Formats: sequence, structure tokens, C-alpha cells
Amino acid sequence: QPQFVESGGGLAQPGGSLRLSCTTSGGNLRASYAVGWFRQAPGTQRERVAFITNHNLTRYLDSVKGRFTISRDNMKNMMWLQMNDLKPEDTATYYCNGLGSEYDNSWGQGTQVTVSS
Repeated sequence: QPQFVESGGGLAQPGGSLRLSCTTSGGNLRASYAVGWFRQAPGTQRERVAFITNHNLTRYLDSVKGRFTISRDNMKNMMWLQMNDLKPEDTATYYCNGLGSEYDNSWGQGTQVTVSS
């Protein structure tokens, strides 16, 4: 079972951009038909921000549509989340994972994104 590893978080000003990266250890991304980015802010439940399938079908949370772009490259075993026009409400710990209950034990440590002036 793959373990997902996130990187690229940090501090950004409102209106700024960050690019998150995701890879896997112990497995290859191409084995996961649908993979996605999730986020969790303190005191809230984890929510799915975006996902992408092996056929490059993408779906986004309404609040990030037009600002975030998800992409994947199975040959490089990588997935990314380009985040533009960041807002303070985007502040959260971001995780990547496959979609489905079979990935319940694949969560990584996440990467912190803080949007503040």
C-alpha cells in the first residue's frame, strides 16, 4: 500500500501563490485511478479540495474553482496542486491521498499552508 508524501507548503500573502507537490513511497501513483488533495483546518473536518483521475478528469471544491489547478504525472510519480489567488480561508494542512477506503492507512503528515498578511 503506498504512503503519500506532501511538500511545498508555507506562508503566502492573500492573492499569492503556492505549489504543492505529492509523491508516493511503497507504491506508484499510476496504480491509483483517482488521487486528490484534501485539507483540514483546526477544528474542522477534512475536506476534499480536488481530485484527478488517470484519464485526467478533474473536479474541484466550489470555493477553489478557477484558483487551484490539480495535475499529475504518473511517469514521474508526482501530483501537484497549483494554488493561485490564495485567501486566508485556504489556511489549512493539505494532504494528498488516493480516493477510496483502501487508502485509509496511506495518509501522510501533510504540508501546512498559511495565508496571512
